[in-house]
Amino acid sequence: MPQRIGKAIRCGCPTASTTARRLIAVGTITRRDGRTTTVRATEAGVTGTITKTGGAR
Repeated sequence: MPQRIGKAIRCGCPTASTTARRLIAVGTITRRDGRTTTVRATEAGVTGTITKTGGAR
């Protein structure tokens, strides 16, 4: 049951200051020498690809 505190009502719901936040994924994309490297890391592990980019520069 919500509690009334002055004019505010406290419901016991989590707020940004009380909620633990964690990083879910991080990744990077790099384009160099005609190749694109993509890396993504999560709690489950790390994956990545290297692909040839099209066209001469």
